Amino acid sequence: MSVEQVSESLKISYHSALCVLTINNPPYNALSIDLMNTLERMIPELANDQSVRAILVTAEGDQNFSVGMDLKQLAPIFNDQSKLEALFDQRLNVLSMIENLNKPVIATLFGHCLGGGLELPLACHFRLAAKTGCKIGLPEMDLGTVPAWGGSVRLTKTVGRMHATDMILRAKKIDGEEAYRIGLVNEVVENHRLLDRAIELGLELAQAPAYAVSQILPALKAIEDMNVDKGFAMERRAVMNTLGSPENQEGTMAFIQKRKPAFV
Repeated sequence: MSVEQVSESLKISYHSALCVLTINNPPYNALSIDLMNTLERMIPELANDQSVRAILVTAEGDQNFSVGMDLKQLAPIFNDQSKLEALFDQRLNVLSMIENLNKPVIATLFGHCLGGGLELPLACHFRLAAKTGCKIGLPEMDLGTVPAWGGSVRLTKTVGRMHATDMILRAKKIDGEEAYRIGLVNEVVENHRLLDRAIELGLELAQAPAYAVSQILPALKAIEDMNVDKGFAMERRAVMNTLGSPENQEGTMAFIQKRKPAFV
């Protein structure tokens, strides 16, 4: 198996008909602009590559899947609404491309899987979580804002409004066992076996009849996606309304200063 570095933040390798995409920005594996640009280019290529029958999204190292977007890269455009909208549009588009692939996509969750680091797995068809050490959540409320990449919509669709409300309003971080209990992940796996198990599942899915898979995945999504675009639009309005607010400023400063935010 050969590993190719396709950009500074993404590696690609193949196990037979399984394509493995590895986020390569350890130890936090932040979802950088470079990574999202690379995925935006590569996902359509993988969609059209008939030799690829399944895809696995994982991350370098054993500490964190991803802590989400690098806030330092957000800072230069923070006060430019049009650039913010374009950035969020791109990320929503990339995750939608993954979700709409007619090939099964698996994600491994380990360590911190926060913000975009959960929103990316939520766009995948299968999620496997490490048994210990997972901190899974959408903690944007601690920053005085809300999920920005479709997380509120996909989390609610996946675990139901009760659990989604609990996780988002409390900026709650749950472990792998809790994620399995509420239906957020398909399996919980011993940490040292997580990647191997994900590859096993990927190879199993790659052996399924490709045409039948390509027909049923869009059908399942169509059944589920009633008014999903309205949900994305409502989430976007909430994001743009909260970014730059006093609460958001306090939450961001508290994050930088590594203290608990003092919301009035």
